[in-house]
Amino acid sequence: MKIAIGNDHAGTDYKNTIVDYLEGEGHEVTNVGTNANDSVDYPDFVHPVAEAVAKNSVDFGIIICGSGNGASMTANKHQKVRSALCWTKEIAILAREHNDANVLSIPARFTSEPQALDMVKVFLNTDFEGGRHLRRVEKIACS
Repeated sequence: MKIAIGNDHAGTDYKNTIVDYLEGEGHEVTNVGTNANDSVDYPDFVHPVAEAVAKNSVDFGIIICGSGNGASMTANKHQKVRSALCWTKEIAILAREHNDANVLSIPARFTSEPQALDMVKVFLNTDFEGGRHLRRVEKIACS
């Protein structure tokens, strides 16, 4: 599986843990996040992830910032991107099953690294249910 990951300064440690896990599982990871803890602007690192997802260059995106909100809002500006802000693995599962989310937004300041890793695992391994949910997902895009 191909996965793009981006983060701001709040998510550097989380990103490193997630990248290590993903590469250990044999996934191809494109890291467009910062590798430092110095303050940066999350859109600079989220837009490349969202563009890769929108162009189908990757299967999924993972974005990480302090609250997860700014990153998710930024990603959702891109057509074909359905970014879900998740803070538990149950929400991550529903984001995939019901919303066909293709980007996982993680709030680093409100989850632990083990929680974040659990969300990544279930997000990548949960299928979209389709059915009645497909009809709803098809109504999300504005164009």
